[in-house]
Amino acid sequence: MSNHQKRLSVPKSWPVERKTDTFTVKAQGPHGEDGVPLLIVLRDVLGYVGSKKEARYALEHGSVLVNGDEGVSEDRPIGMFDILAFTEREEYYRVFPDEGGRLALTPIDADAADSKLAKIEDKTLVSGGRTQLNLHDGKNLLVEDPSEYAAGDSIVVSNDDDEIVAHFPYEEGSLVTAVRGSHAGDIGEIDEIQVTPGSGSNNVIVEGDDDTFETVEEYVVVIDENFTGDGGDGE
Repeated sequence: MSNHQKRLSVPKSWPVERKTDTFTVKAQGPHGEDGVPLLIVLRDVLGYVGSKKEARYALEHGSVLVNGDEGVSEDRPIGMFDILAFTEREEYYRVFPDEGGRLALTPIDADAADSKLAKIEDKTLVSGGRTQLNLHDGKNLLVEDPSEYAAGDSIVVSNDDDEIVAHFPYEEGSLVTAVRGSHAGDIGEIDEIQVTPGSGSNNVIVEGDDDTFETVEEYVVVIDENFTGDGGDGE
């Protein structure tokens, strides 16, 4: 299998030009094809490195943290709600969906970089009778009381110890952002959740500041009122 991704065929969420070099690095790991390889972020988006070698050096020396982790690979996918910390520069960013579904870097305060928002995709029962929360980025968390959480809810997880420090239920009245579809990047409150019989996706009516839009519930993520994509806001 090739380790290169043709630049013209990269997902639309990747903030790279499609008519320059023929190849770019291929995403491997969390977020899958929805993620942007860290090398692309460091070199093409921020311009902090000029080559793969420079990116690898910075990562090996702890100058770049991803969700609090050191020593990550340059091809590690960066995706929705990931936290990037540049320790020497004292710069911190959250990956947030922008208009059109592209991923954008939003500056945040250092305190906000200590934890990360995640959407609960579903719950599964594992050995020992415990319940596992399966999150949007492929991460899994064990919880003692599964009744507190439901698919579609969002949680804020500490980068240090994976402790859940906040929980936002998916329900009418919740603040959400659309992360896919024609309304990607829009923010508003859920006005109505329309349950579709059978296996079809439920529809969500969202009332924003400027207008009301409709999308499917897979495309929305519950966020905190301070989590609006504006610089300096924390979870």
